[in-house]
Order: sequence, then structure tokens, then C-alpha cells
Amino acid sequence: MPQHLYSEGSVAFQGERGAYSDLACRLKFPDVESHPCPSFEDVFAEVENGRATLAMIPIENSVASRVADIYYMLPDTHLHIVDETFLRVNHCLLAPKGASLFDIKTVGSHPQALAQCRRAIADLGLEPISTVDTAGAARQVAERNDKRAAAIASSLAGDIHGLDCLRTNIEDAEHNITRFIVLSRESAVPEQGSGRVVTSFMFRVGNVPAALYKALGGFATRGINLTKLESYVIGSRFEVARFYAEIEAHRHDPVVRGAFDELSLFSSEVKLLGIYPAHEYREEGGRPMSDLDRNGAGS
Repeated sequence: MPQHLYSEGSVAFQGERGAYSDLACRLKFPDVESHPCPSFEDVFAEVENGRATLAMIPIENSVASRVADIYYMLPDTHLHIVDETFLRVNHCLLAPKGASLFDIKTVGSHPQALAQCRRAIADLGLEPISTVDTAGAARQVAERNDKRAAAIASSLAGDIHGLDCLRTNIEDAEHNITRFIVLSRESAVPEQGSGRVVTSFMFRVGNVPAALYKALGGFATRGINLTKLESYVIGSRFEVARFYAEIEAHRHDPVVRGAFDELSLFSSEVKLLGIYPAHEYREEGGRPMSDLDRNGAGS
């Protein structure tokens, strides 16, 4: 990504300060201000209107699957995907200063975080309480200052709100990874041959036999690796399906251009969303970002 895209301005994210999206912003762009927004719609609008330079958007999680709302927003945005990153989610049990595991009786967090920490919550005999988001739960615990109330959130949220971390990595799944895409008003296409590249696009086909097979056949016959395919129905009559797809290839490679030409023959709409560098986590031995990086223990 060009230097000027991440050396100035701000990175918008959905949620409160201390949310996992905020953590992703700070780890990916440590020298750029993170900018909280109440909704995903607001994140897109902040960048589209020039009030933020980039958007950090979660698109899928290894435990909770895709973030469905995002796929309905991408067809209508003028923003471009310019990068991606992966975050290791480390859930922390946060409580007011001086509280202990023997004090706490309730724990608040987003429903997904509560579900991902079900075993630890049961072992500690805590009453789970659903909140709008993880960082908001941490803020509420700090505001109440009741040693009987805890929250599940990031260590960043704990630092921001002055809470003690009673336990870390309390999630049931060992590998809880969230993938984020970075969007900008400007496209930033890597040069061909500059390294591994991902191309993201959307297309639409009619709900007729073999429509998807015909649309994607050009990628298969040319040996192009399709790494992601998500579908959802549009309209009230369930007659048209829209797909989000990704390939590990550069859109402007001659072979890829031929596959897109064939895709266009069988699709009523094709929209290129971005061509961007593949994150190192996709490679064997690569790893996602984590709180260790923020605390200086990671590489």
C-alpha cells in the first residue's frame, strides 16, 4: 500500500475504543489515529466523505464465521479494498482494581464473546450478561466499579478503562482468528510480480441450473485458485444470487483477464472490489497479529 495512505489521517472502525477492531487498527497502523464509529454504515461513510483515510472492517472469524452485514454493504460502496490483516483474538476477564476471582459474580460481553468463553464462564460459576460489544462491557464495569461485576474484552479495553486482568486467553477455541479488510477511497494496486496478491470481487447470476458452474468455469480451467466464495440471495423472490469471491492472483494477469472475460458472459454484474497484497498469515509459518505485538513481545 502506498505510504501516504497510512501515514496520515485516521483509520475508522466500528465500536468503542478498546474494541478488537480498534486493536487491529493500532497494531496494523501504530502511527495513525484510530477513529471509533457506532455502526458499520458510519465507518463506510466516514471514509467516503473524507473524514477518515481508511476503514478497518472485520469480514470473517474462524469461530463465528462471516460478518454477514459487510457483504450487503460492499456492492454499494465506492471504496476499494487495499489491504488485509489477521488478528488473534485473546479474550481477557476484566474486573475493577482490587477485585479477585472470588469476588466476581457476573460477566458482561458481546453474545459471541460470551459463547466463545462458555467453558471458562461455567467453571467460574459466573452469570453471563449480554451487552452491545466487548469494549462497551469493559467501560460499564469501570463506571460501576462493582467488584462483583466483570467483563470479557481485549487487554486494550482493560488498559483504557483501568481494569485488572484476572485471566487472559479464556476463549474455548485455541485458534480464534478474525480477518479484517482495509478500505480506502483510493485504489492501491500492487505491481504484477511484486509478491502474493489477492483479488476480491462480486458477481451476480440468475437462479438457474449450472449458472455458478458456468460463471466460474473459466477460473477452474485456467488453474486459478479460488480461496473464498460467499453467496446470498437478493430480492424478495429468491431468483437472483450475488456472490463474493476471492482469488490468489492478480486481476491484470493475462490468464486472469481471460477468466474474468468468461465470468462476464454468464453474470449480469461483476464488480472489482480490490487487488491487494496477501497477508503473511496465508503462508505456512505466518502468524496473525496479537496483543503480544502491542506489548512489545511479538515480532
